[in-house]
Amino acid sequence: MSYKIGFAGTDGRTLLSAVVTSTATSENYQNDFQGVVIRGMPAMPPFAMSMQWPVTFIPTADNSKKAYASAIIDALKNGSIDCAVPMPEDLLLDGLLDQMEEVGLSDHIIGFTRKNSFIEGDKIACKRLCHEYNIPVADKWYAVDARNYDEILRTCLILLDLYGGAVLKYPYSAGGKGSRIILNSWEIKEVYDILIKDYGKSYKRRFGKKSEWPLLIESRMSGVEISFIILIDKNGNFQILPTSMDYPERFPGPASKDNPITGGMGSISPHPMETPDLFEMAARDIVKPLIKALKEKNMLRPCLIYPGCFLSFDHNMTPTRVRVCEINIRPPEPEWQPIIRRIRNLGALIKATIEGNLDEVTPEVRSDQISICVALVTGYGGPQNQKGYPWSCTKGELVDIDLAYLKKKKIQVIPSAMTYSDEEESFKSDGSRVVYCNVNSTVKPGESRAKAAKRLRQKILTAFENGKIRVIPRENPEGNRLDLRRDIGNHFHIAEGLLSKID
Repeated sequence: MSYKIGFAGTDGRTLLSAVVTSTATSENYQNDFQGVVIRGMPAMPPFAMSMQWPVTFIPTADNSKKAYASAIIDALKNGSIDCAVPMPEDLLLDGLLDQMEEVGLSDHIIGFTRKNSFIEGDKIACKRLCHEYNIPVADKWYAVDARNYDEILRTCLILLDLYGGAVLKYPYSAGGKGSRIILNSWEIKEVYDILIKDYGKSYKRRFGKKSEWPLLIESRMSGVEISFIILIDKNGNFQILPTSMDYPERFPGPASKDNPITGGMGSISPHPMETPDLFEMAARDIVKPLIKALKEKNMLRPCLIYPGCFLSFDHNMTPTRVRVCEINIRPPEPEWQPIIRRIRNLGALIKATIEGNLDEVTPEVRSDQISICVALVTGYGGPQNQKGYPWSCTKGELVDIDLAYLKKKKIQVIPSAMTYSDEEESFKSDGSRVVYCNVNSTVKPGESRAKAAKRLRQKILTAFENGKIRVIPRENPEGNRLDLRRDIGNHFHIAEGLLSKID
């Protein structure tokens, strides 16, 4: 009898999780696992049917927590699913688990209650938790009033002098876009004004006009960004999944006011700096003290933790220090996609997380493979000369995909911001990150990971440049509204350069 796992959400990671759960072949766990998408996007069911993917879909009345809860409760009671994994953090922040507790079904859900979701939902409260349990974070951080510009200016100037940069963070849920980096004094006021413009309404909804508006300011951390995905069961057992590297900036180069942090333009797995020593450091300095905190504060339950970190190294590129930027409580997008494409037993790991025996189930990782995920996003142009993702996006344009070609090249397409017209039997863009292209490869004998990554990247670029996947502009039937970053995976090459020595 199959064990059915429901993945609740709308974006690409939701569908891919269900596909991987249903299709990956484990070497050690022979259970029949079935992936189920709870809600998804309108394009996903017809797309999955065209690809003959063995996944099922459970609709919801709308995108609200109440609608998700109703669908999950019904599915658990009628046996359509055995457990559920909420993918967007908003479901947990809005109290999905609390509603499950009311009907006695919370043991079937991975995640935290609304109260305990502050780990992601309140970055200042999370910083205080990390400080209490000696989890390393930025060297300096301050909670200030966002309306007190004099204090913000003074704090930023001090951090620029001592650390070469300051980071302003809207401390509540912001879809990965709430951090604003300041690299010199000239930028302080402009970056501050943009942040207040973006989140002023959110502040007013939360606190009105009279209360303080909490703002987190951190010293800029240098080194290498890396994230860890950790599954934790109700007994405190845990497993750290393979690492990945995100490309969050819209364009190549450092984040700035002209190169904003997005929801993610692509990712690679493994992270070029992944080593066994790194996993030991993460377990010692982050995971174990965090589990201690969860136990002592009566918060421990089946969950997925995703801390984003910075690494420092010695002259041999051996990691010497890890620091936490923030801790998330759901799978990341798009980093999750290349990670799970390298795991053979995702279903068994999730089942063990629910049942409390993660100490008996270790990740089966395709260690000889690398995986690349590239987001194809809505580019410039449209009726109002839209700037494109992540700003304003044209919607409703026809999506044209040469599935036969992509299948031949072993490029997996995962729809995200797409709709489907039953009357026209066609897919249409819904703006933002329209589709993801995923491709894996085994590193050949004698081949470097950098060369293998270049081969995979070129495969996607060739398909894109030859029009094998397009959003057709209204004003130009031969054009392509889509855009992408062309450097996804290039950090394997950079890492090899760091480690090479002059002869």
